[in-house]
Amino acid sequence: MAAGDKPNRKLRAGPGSAGHTTPWLYASCSAGIRRLREPARKWKVATPGRLTLYNAVDSPYSHRVRLALEEAGAKYDIIWIDLLNKPLWYGEKVPFLVCGGPALHRDEAPSPEAKTISESLVILEFLVDVFPNLLPEEPLLRAKARFFIETADHKFTKAFFSFLFSRGSVDEMLIAVEEMQALLPAAGFAIGQWSIADASFVPFLLHLDCHCLKNKIGVFADGVPEKTLAALHGPKFFRIRRYLEENVARESMARTWNEVSVLVL
Repeated sequence: MAAGDKPNRKLRAGPGSAGHTTPWLYASCSAGIRRLREPARKWKVATPGRLTLYNAVDSPYSHRVRLALEEAGAKYDIIWIDLLNKPLWYGEKVPFLVCGGPALHRDEAPSPEAKTISESLVILEFLVDVFPNLLPEEPLLRAKARFFIETADHKFTKAFFSFLFSRGSVDEMLIAVEEMQALLPAAGFAIGQWSIADASFVPFLLHLDCHCLKNKIGVFADGVPEKTLAALHGPKFFRIRRYLEENVARESMARTWNEVSVLVL
């Protein structure tokens, strides 16, 4: 653009954009037409190289990421971390995803040229960018998925940890389950097709129902696990139980969940 030229602030749809939900946008200026944005489906994401996941066997946060990796059909290495006896270089949390660099071994720190990502929901968003099949292109469905994730992470998990470790009330836990159930469609997964929305929530529901309550893992008053399990398996929660069963039946769950090993370890 020549000195003193000012772009026309008016934006218009690009050629052939009729009927598209994300048309190209252009800005005109004296130098011609400049494309500002392309549809998301045109974006190309560079492959991240070797993926290595540092994981803990009993962590629902780590389980989120493993489900997404399996659903994506990703090739990845996994290193198991004992958070009570972890390497000196390792931080406080799992999961921890390493992108690039050479193959790693137990207790080995990532190489300097590798990139690292922590926090399970951040990793899920990264995986969507690399593996687009984990979230549909439709903007409304993506918004619905993110609302589901937000509710699961801020409401359900809060009730989950309070209930298990702070003697939270049965009623508060069941209210959180009911709120998540209300967000589910009549059939299928969180937004119809499987997505990272399901990966964000199902590990916690699974740990609650099939692990913590069943095996009385938590700080409970007498009779609380039995009472809560009876409620969850009652007719009021039929929809969310069906939802859990359909998730458990997926191949990604068969590859990432073993109730016996979680209990033993």
